[in-house]
Amino acid sequence: MILTVTLNPAIDKTYSTQELIAGHVNRMKSMKNIPGGKGINVSKILCQYACPVCATGFLGGYTGQWIEEKIKEMGIVCDFVKTQQDTRCSMNIVGSDGFVTEILEPGPEIMPEERLTFLGKYRELVQKCELVVMSGSAAPGLPEEIYAELIDIAAAYEKRVILDTSLNLLAKGIGAGPWLVKPNRRELEYLAGHRCSGQHEILMAAQTLLDQNVTYVAVSVGEKGMYLLSHDRKLFARAPRVKTVNTVGCGDSACAAFAMSALKGENMEEMLRRAVALSAANATTMESGNIPQELAKELEDSVSVENL
Repeated sequence: MILTVTLNPAIDKTYSTQELIAGHVNRMKSMKNIPGGKGINVSKILCQYACPVCATGFLGGYTGQWIEEKIKEMGIVCDFVKTQQDTRCSMNIVGSDGFVTEILEPGPEIMPEERLTFLGKYRELVQKCELVVMSGSAAPGLPEEIYAELIDIAAAYEKRVILDTSLNLLAKGIGAGPWLVKPNRRELEYLAGHRCSGQHEILMAAQTLLDQNVTYVAVSVGEKGMYLLSHDRKLFARAPRVKTVNTVGCGDSACAAFAMSALKGENMEEMLRRAVALSAANATTMESGNIPQELAKELEDSVSVENL
């Protein structure tokens, strides 16, 4: 089983419109409510591929209840800690001009007793899983060291961790030595403390993460593709050309792909090829975390991997 951790879930309200104009009335063409949060997106994808998955984290109020009901209907096992405050909502506004605007609420304040309850639950769940995927932001009230703490607990039970977050949560989490981290270019630049203007600088910055007891570093460079580095290999795969509808969830698709590859024992080329293909396939749909599997397989067969 794969365990996913979502410390700040949301109902993703996904809107479509012609264009978004600041300071004006903007009428939407359509709106769909989707259970969201990066770890929940990973859970949805794993479930589509028939991977046993358990989702944990925090949920509260009516919004949290709605999310839990919807993902249970998908066949995902849920074991969340209930919070006093309501789970947040987020808005993804997809324009026909190709721009995606995200408006993200901060999330509920996590009380100290809720955090302690979660840590106890997580310690039990991690013993039953093969691998843990930790994704996204942390709700207010949680310390910046929360992912590092969770990685340390997983390490005590010799469980591999995939970490996908940003800013200080990522910096402190890397210090705990996760199995794989997946920063995008902007997140890598934050960690490096400077712009990475070309391939050489990206590889140098990624190498510093490997030096912190990380086994794999996957760096997404958007529509250009993805790098995957280990201590002795550096690979790059160019993203296949697709008609992009919504890029939300592409990083989560890559994390789900890496998790599946880890359980299958695939080599680095296979890991990278699958991650790039699922990420591109996700971009062709309006709903995040919804993979057209036939298209994903076609794209995977077409992705070429370059040794650097």
